[in-house]
Amino acid sequence: MDNRLICICGPTASGKTALSVALAQQLNTEIISADSMQIYRGMDIGTAKPSPAERKGIPHHLIDICDPGTSFSVARYVELADQAAQRILSQGKIPVVVGGTGLYMDSLIECSTFSGDETDLTVREKYQRMAEEQGNKAVHACLAKVDPEGAQSLHPNNLKRVIRALEVYEQTGMTIADFNRRHKRPEPKYQAIKLGLCPSDREILYDRINSRVDQMITDGLLDETRRLLALGLLSGTAAQAIGYKELLGYLQEGEPLEACIELLKRRSRNYAKRQLTWLKRDDNIHWIYYNRGEDLFHVLQESTEYLQKHGVQ
Repeated sequence: MDNRLICICGPTASGKTALSVALAQQLNTEIISADSMQIYRGMDIGTAKPSPAERKGIPHHLIDICDPGTSFSVARYVELADQAAQRILSQGKIPVVVGGTGLYMDSLIECSTFSGDETDLTVREKYQRMAEEQGNKAVHACLAKVDPEGAQSLHPNNLKRVIRALEVYEQTGMTIADFNRRHKRPEPKYQAIKLGLCPSDREILYDRINSRVDQMITDGLLDETRRLLALGLLSGTAAQAIGYKELLGYLQEGEPLEACIELLKRRSRNYAKRQLTWLKRDDNIHWIYYNRGEDLFHVLQESTEYLQKHGVQ
């Protein structure tokens, strides 16, 4: 059976959703989300979850699969996404995997196995708090003390993998390299055809991010955050979602709304930088650069030509 995946990656607000839907329509296939926050029900506006209208009838997997506050691990994502990919492939279709969570996408391609107690978030939350209060470099320094080799191979801004390496060490006593040698597949399970999408001008990307935040506010992000907070659902991993925690300053602390929105824009731009840092280390990504929304036709055309070169008709 075919083992190919079409993977569409890029920073937030780069146009991944529109391209993925257009390609899925063209290829008569289905989409698997690789977004660590779009898995949560009710977190729609702040996660830029594609609306039913934007999905255009294309089946989307790994969206709205659990409630905020529910424990959800990378291992669980791989299990569910792998099942979805196998079902789609069994129908003679090539799945389109799209999302901004690089760890999820990479883990699906590899079908990585994980160790330790994935439901015990104590270690993860401890280092997430440290990153928020002291910065990513402080967390990276903790890893360097117990696993110098692992720290050397990971950029401080690759926070999820740095924290994952610390989790493995604290829960199993093994460095991440030792663990991978014992458990990781010798070869990736899937052959990934990777397309990266991004404006060629970084300032245009930032303008798109700022505009998206403004649109989220217009669409009711504040009310969505207020509702989730009232229901006690902004906890655990979901509470770390950019788009919600920034507005808590206004809802809980009485900070000026304008300042909270500016903080949300800044953190979104910083997140886009981290996403690009992660992605630029992968030489297998074919990057498509554009600057205007109306360029989607040309992006789709270039994507189609690239896929055809790789045998996707």
